Amino acid sequence: LPHKFLEAVLADMRRAGLVRAQRGAEGGYTLTQPPAEINVGQVLRAVDGPLAGVRGMRPEETKYEGAAENLPWLWVAVRAAVRDVVDEVNLAELLSGRMPARVRKLTTRPDAWQPR
Repeated sequence: LPHKFLEAVLADMRRAGLVRAQRGAEGGYTLTQPPAEINVGQVLRAVDGPLAGVRGMRPEETKYEGAAENLPWLWVAVRAAVRDVVDEVNLAELLSGRMPARVRKLTTRPDAWQPR
């Protein structure tokens, strides 16, 4: 990773309270909590903001007329589905590869590994 990019990610995580910085020769960054207590969703939100944005808005803020009026329901469902994965996997599980069974099961779908 480019140094500046990594610094920006760590700064975002520090602002979110996920890491703390220590200056000096022994300095660096450390997690503020054990890895098992920080989920992937927290990291993604710290670095990228809301999990599901639609034209720069949160799903529940979108409004459509006519045939598309029900799209906000779809966007909210998409966000809920993403949450069901990223908020269920913590950093310890991610590092060890021992993800919750419910999340692992999603990877066994026939088309799960196929790009679309």
